[in-house]
Amino acid sequence: MTARIINGKSIAAELRGRIARDVARVAAQGVVPGIAVVLVGEDPASSVYVRSKSKAVAEAGMRAVDHTLRATCDEAELLDVIAALNADAAVNGILVQLPLPKQIDSQRVIAAIDPAKDVDGFHPLNAGRLARGLPGLVPCTPLGCVMLAKSVHTSLSGLEAVVLGRSNIVGKPVAQLLLAENATVTIAHSKTRDLPALCRRADILIAAIGRPEMVRGDWIKPGATVIDVGINRVAGEDGKARMVGDVAYVEAEKVAGAITPVPGGVGPMTIACLLLNTLRATCAQNGLAEPSF
Repeated sequence: MTARIINGKSIAAELRGRIARDVARVAAQGVVPGIAVVLVGEDPASSVYVRSKSKAVAEAGMRAVDHTLRATCDEAELLDVIAALNADAAVNGILVQLPLPKQIDSQRVIAAIDPAKDVDGFHPLNAGRLARGLPGLVPCTPLGCVMLAKSVHTSLSGLEAVVLGRSNIVGKPVAQLLLAENATVTIAHSKTRDLPALCRRADILIAAIGRPEMVRGDWIKPGATVIDVGINRVAGEDGKARMVGDVAYVEAEKVAGAITPVPGGVGPMTIACLLLNTLRATCAQNGLAEPSF
């Protein structure tokens, strides 16, 4: 058996098309969604990611406002920028690119963002709403993971899901979203006993543990859906860097029913879901009908 490849690029492209059409609807009512992306320093990977986001924002018909601060800026300067963006009615979403330099408290910065503009879904208020099953802005990567799983399964209700990783960015929120879909969810981590056996129970396995190719083919239940969140750069046989996920793809695709590739799986969905969150935030702030997707 060879697994069906879950093409995140095509699924994200379809979602972005729907978003662009809905942005046009909102713009016809006099509101152009605006998102501010704040980058501190010039980390190459972060800079590339921010450029990709800005391009996607423009293609969706939204307005991007980029702020780049020097790597040595202090926390007060960044908080002043966020306060100004919170007060700007033309800015509907605020995203601060992580990680931040060590002199800045990331949690204090996240908490300073207006929860209504928190399109990353990291604010404690939005995290609490997600935990309580209340509507709100949710983290983009977890939302994309669930959308990819739902592209395979008509319903997630009753399925057993195992989430590898317990981060506040992916592991915990994706578990909450799966619970909202009535899946039976287990969160596993580095202290979990007999991790391979636990993974073999999963109808849906979401790997977000940050270790290259840690999940082997014999960890996977035959026919399971595997969503690989990992992005790891490793040296190839030719000495050049290559990107791999947290799942040993070549082994896993022989066992799984469906699997996301790396790259081209979860990554494109993260940016598409950022656009969706910005659209939803814009509609909520302006009393407009929210998108139905």
